[in-house]
Amino acid sequence: MTQDELKLAVARAAIEYVVDNTVIGVGTGSTANFFIDELAKISHRIQGAVASSEATAERLRGHGIEVLELNQVQSMPVYIDGADEITERGAMIKGGGAALTREKIVASVATKFICIADESKLVGMLGKFPLPVEVIPMASAAVARQLVKLGGEPNLRFKDGKPLITDNGCVIIDVMGLKVADPVALEQQINQIVGVVTVGLFAAKGADVCLLGTKDGVRTLTF
Repeated sequence: MTQDELKLAVARAAIEYVVDNTVIGVGTGSTANFFIDELAKISHRIQGAVASSEATAERLRGHGIEVLELNQVQSMPVYIDGADEITERGAMIKGGGAALTREKIVASVATKFICIADESKLVGMLGKFPLPVEVIPMASAAVARQLVKLGGEPNLRFKDGKPLITDNGCVIIDVMGLKVADPVALEQQINQIVGVVTVGLFAAKGADVCLLGTKDGVRTLTF
């Protein structure tokens, strides 16, 4: 199976976790896009969705799904999103799509985080994928110096020759070279650096379920 076929398989499996007559939290990225396309087929069963990025909101609206602001929603049964890496314990690196802060906020309101990913994303230890850190622009150099002290190699993320600007008006620093042996501790440590909005470690509140696409079918991991 191709990677896209694996992503489609887990997107379809995630539909089983959609609770009728409720608002669904929806993530950002290529795997989440497959889920949005599948969600459109049952859009009559839900009240609407909260999007973790402007790109996701646009795709949802394109399918006729009502997009609600998070401030309008008191609770959500599920948040469904992909991951750049995930461990057997449910800790994740996210932020390849530059939506890590909004993803973490929306996920915090949901009762369950359902991660959908292909088998290449399952790792023994986080850190091979660059760790994204969303930063207030004026603090980017100061934050980078602190990340070097942690043993990382920080690089400002660019798009079209310019620093990438997130939906929140911030920049992204991608950190290479970190072996994340204790993801909860590192998440707390980086979040405490002045100027950091959030780090793309989802470990203090990781996934509750991971639907993992494999050549033998969808594997369900529960944490």
